[in-house]
Amino acid sequence: MTAPRDNMDPERLRGLYRVMLRIRAFEEAAEAAQKDGHVPGGIHQSIGQEAIAAGVCANLERSDLLTSNHRGHGHTLAKGADPTAMMRELFGKAGGTCQGKGGSMHIADFDIGMLGANGVVAAGILIAVGAAHALKLRGEARVVACFFGDGAVNRGPFLEGLNWAAAHRLAVLFVCEDNGFAATTRTAALTAGPGIMARAESLGVAARGVDGNDVVAVDDVTGALMAELRAGSGPRLLHARTYRLAGHTTADAGGYRSAEEVAARAKDEPIGRCRAALLGLGVAAADLDTIEGAATREMTDAVADSVAAPWPAPELAFTDVQDIGAPLWGAP
Repeated sequence: MTAPRDNMDPERLRGLYRVMLRIRAFEEAAEAAQKDGHVPGGIHQSIGQEAIAAGVCANLERSDLLTSNHRGHGHTLAKGADPTAMMRELFGKAGGTCQGKGGSMHIADFDIGMLGANGVVAAGILIAVGAAHALKLRGEARVVACFFGDGAVNRGPFLEGLNWAAAHRLAVLFVCEDNGFAATTRTAALTAGPGIMARAESLGVAARGVDGNDVVAVDDVTGALMAELRAGSGPRLLHARTYRLAGHTTADAGGYRSAEEVAARAKDEPIGRCRAALLGLGVAAADLDTIEGAATREMTDAVADSVAAPWPAPELAFTDVQDIGAPLWGAP
């Protein structure tokens, strides 16, 4: 339960609610478009995890940087990307954030500081650390937020990235969205020791845990961590516990968990909790319904635009591709 507090700002909470609804609406619209044959490839939805993207990104400046994982639609939207350009990207159409070349798993938008989603588990960690080190060398007071899942904690880049960030006191906020599953396997069955926060702290990275389905708590804890980062503290880690209500991909029926488990966890999902908190603060239900309706229409319009959008011009195929000539094996 996200209980209203005396010092809770209704307008800020309303804004967080709107972001979460836009993420949910985008994910649902993208899934429907894929079923209609418009979206090639897989889609990894973040339904049930919206509070983490909303609460963290509410504390980022536009100039701050962001890296994501294969489940990156929510992070990108929360950072400020245009949902129509994002939807065009999923469709592979002209006007997509990467001109249709990245698709769902590799959305990037440098205009808002989104350095890219990534289909390689944990790869965004090292990109975030490299970006933060570049900012430090250039003397720029910007922060990098890095989203990854609990499955990434057992891969090498997690140790390497946190070690480098700590050794060089880089301004990185590592955000672990712990939904309990590494694809279709329960992460607890594969993770030894006391967990991610202990691993981070063993490298000198201070860590905080939070209920990732409580958008107010995520916002509050992230704000405190960001204040420390901007004051030069060195890296910080946020461990946000949540639950993925959808499958690993839209093609995943989720047979590795019971329908009863999902139904029970659905009662604790973040949008419903936030709505209840807003109602408790005296916000009218009709106002909240209006916000939800606007989010749905926005994403419906994004789909319609993307269906009608042209395919990218053929001459764009080799733009954004590094040309190193014709290397020969054994050449000096």
